Amino acid sequence: MSYIPPHKRQTKGSPLLNPTPAPLFNMRSDFNKFRTWNIGYTDHTILKWFSVGLDDELRLSSLVSFQPLSPESFETKSGIQPLSLVSTHQGCNEGIKNELIETPWLLIAANVKKDLLLSFQHMKREMEEAVMAQVKPSVVARFGKILFYGSSSIGKDSLKLNSLTETTLRKMKGSFHTDVPPSYMDYVEDRVAENLGQEYVQGKELYYVKLSDKLRTKSIVSCKCTVAKDHNKIQLYKIELNRVRHMVADMSILGKSSDLRLFVNTKKIKMALSDEEINEIKDLIASAILDSEVPSGIRWPLDKRHSSGGRYVVNAIGHTTAKSL
Repeated sequence: MSYIPPHKRQTKGSPLLNPTPAPLFNMRSDFNKFRTWNIGYTDHTILKWFSVGLDDELRLSSLVSFQPLSPESFETKSGIQPLSLVSTHQGCNEGIKNELIETPWLLIAANVKKDLLLSFQHMKREMEEAVMAQVKPSVVARFGKILFYGSSSIGKDSLKLNSLTETTLRKMKGSFHTDVPPSYMDYVEDRVAENLGQEYVQGKELYYVKLSDKLRTKSIVSCKCTVAKDHNKIQLYKIELNRVRHMVADMSILGKSSDLRLFVNTKKIKMALSDEEINEIKDLIASAILDSEVPSGIRWPLDKRHSSGGRYVVNAIGHTTAKSL
């Protein structure tokens, strides 16, 4: 039997599936617009966007428009005011309810099912071929808001009511804003958890630090950190390498206050760091200063965003409060 390269092998028991066509447009051709510096994509990554809610997708231009969002609600990008896709008659006409489908989740499932199965196949192949690292797969659903940003090539008339077209959407850059209003989280804690018969435990403060490695220029070291016992510093909890996404499906949910992102990714957990490497990273993390006045909650002294040996450099930081049921 002739040799088959690993990247051309098929999963046993089932042929490779073809990804489903993405309604409106497939963002696969727009990789550069949606790449982020700490997330990798494969040659097989499926990127798609579609709207959910309208009973007749052909009436997009007459029933959907862009709504500008205030800078106070969402952080602006390069000084450009973000736009959100909304139903033009939302809350204004009782009859518009006839234009919205009653079970949008069924449409979501139908649009992503084949893509999920295909991405699982690619993810399984990656795990089978992994040698030096442990690959951790995950499927994540996030609620937030899909934001669109215009460009100089898009005229203002293209963003007006009744003129929104597929061509306009293709020219626009987009991002997924994961912040949700405090009222949303209060509702989840007070109502949803109660209906499930669960209760929240005390929140855990987590800090995320992304480091570039001068010896591995294509790798990003992701550090998950917790607050030290003295509450004056953070300490290293876990180290991971690049996150690789195999599928990203962004959905604008018309008639609802939140949009949805569904993605499949893998993380390679580093298994063989030397004591010297670990200590260099730990020292860099420990030099951070807790500061509630900055958005991320931590900062470094000026000119101190690199490790003592100069190998690791801080590129991005983040902060979340994790709560468990």
